Amino acid sequence: MAMPVAPAVLRSERIALRPFQTGDAPLLFAAATESITTVGRWMPWCHPSYSERDSIDWVDRCQALWNSGEEYNFAIVDLHGRLLGAAGLNHFNRVHNLANLGYWVRQSWQRNGIAVGTVRLLAQFGFATIGLTRIEIIAAEDNIASRRVALKSGATFECLARNRLLVHDRPVTAAVYSLIPP
Repeated sequence: MAMPVAPAVLRSERIALRPFQTGDAPLLFAAATESITTVGRWMPWCHPSYSERDSIDWVDRCQALWNSGEEYNFAIVDLHGRLLGAAGLNHFNRVHNLANLGYWVRQSWQRNGIAVGTVRLLAQFGFATIGLTRIEIIAAEDNIASRRVALKSGATFECLARNRLLVHDRPVTAAVYSLIPP
């Protein structure tokens, strides 16, 4: 088990990434339900039956995982405090010092550079604060929007990996991208 890091707020000119707080559940619920047709296509947790209870459970889970050092999940907020989505570092491989970086942006804020800015902030956190030497972004082969985010954020495309992800309980080929420290 890893040592947890202190909660941090990461900022750019447009957004902040901050650990989830107890009061975020209604905001998360609104963002997720708005995004079922876009985010839900790739992330099975975002479905028509998604409930506010699911959001409460997710926020509680994020806090527990942060405190244990197992995952670092952030709410993406704009400068007015609106919740725009979520991102995190997870699936740590401590032997090889790498992690997965995942993200989603609510439908009304997609295609505004929010995800690219998020990836850059989160990668910097992973390298400088956690000390990772590799971060991977794994996107379904057909998830063109997420693949564009990976490239625009500076990640290097490495390969297509067969049956790398399960999307709606179906194995799919995924594009593997990597970020390494400067």
